[in-house]
Amino acid sequence: MIKQYEIINNRVIASPQGQGQILVALAPDEQERAMLREQFQIDEYDMASTLDVDEVPRLDTTGGRLLAIWKVPDRAMVLQSIELGIKVTGIIIHSDRLIFIHTGGELSFTEREYRNITDIRDVMLGFLLYTVRHFVSHLRAIRQISSELEKKITVSMENRHLLQMFNLSESLVYYIDAIEGNAVVLSKLKNICGQIGFKPQQMELLDDIILENIQAARQANIFSSVLSGLMDARGTIVNNNMNVLLKNLTLINIVFLPLNLIASIGGMSEWTMITEGMDWRISYSLFCVGMVVLGWLTWILMKKMIDKGP
Repeated sequence: MIKQYEIINNRVIASPQGQGQILVALAPDEQERAMLREQFQIDEYDMASTLDVDEVPRLDTTGGRLLAIWKVPDRAMVLQSIELGIKVTGIIIHSDRLIFIHTGGELSFTEREYRNITDIRDVMLGFLLYTVRHFVSHLRAIRQISSELEKKITVSMENRHLLQMFNLSESLVYYIDAIEGNAVVLSKLKNICGQIGFKPQQMELLDDIILENIQAARQANIFSSVLSGLMDARGTIVNNNMNVLLKNLTLINIVFLPLNLIASIGGMSEWTMITEGMDWRISYSLFCVGMVVLGWLTWILMKKMIDKGP
């Protein structure tokens, strides 16, 4: 699906004539891809790169057009597990037209980053700034989720919350890779901004975007270090909680085991019938001796099996 927008009164609005300066291609089909390749000089490799989530962020200015492969955070999913994904957006400037190609999610131009728009370069910079701030908002959410998981892990005796923490740590690794990859694109864009017609205020905005992206990368690295550094400690907490539970259960068994033994021996009416005619002191003494011998033999047998190993 392809939507077209135009710049009117310093705002980006949908083009009623369908001939806007800005195109947004959301998961384009084969026919739409062929149209984009023909009109905007996008070869098959670059088209595939804009739709490949594993593509490395890069900036290309060959062929008379600018192509940026840019990574953006995907929608967060918090169900049985925590899923924080990354998706790719292709940004193309060709003949004073701006094209966004991405695989999923709506692209809205109503956020505050798209105010006071004068040309397509402002729209591009607004999208880059919005993406960086989107990463920062996800990092804040990750910190809140991590704090909640820490509270649950301190009283948990299962691995479910610990596995969620592992998923969170893995997502942070991909976030760091995406943010640092985007930093390379911003650095290259700064080097050629004069060649592609950036105005002085647009260059200043690009510097601000680079600074915010550096801060986002630093914040992501700190969160990742904290999560990975304390992962073993949190695993130890879960094991300690289980050990405390087993200790309490063992104490309960120790208390009730002799009571059960006494009650069982005292209530053996069948043994009394079998040893009828024998003094109960002798019969019950023989029974206790037999239990001790059977327990000792069982102990020896189990010890030999354990020492033998598998």
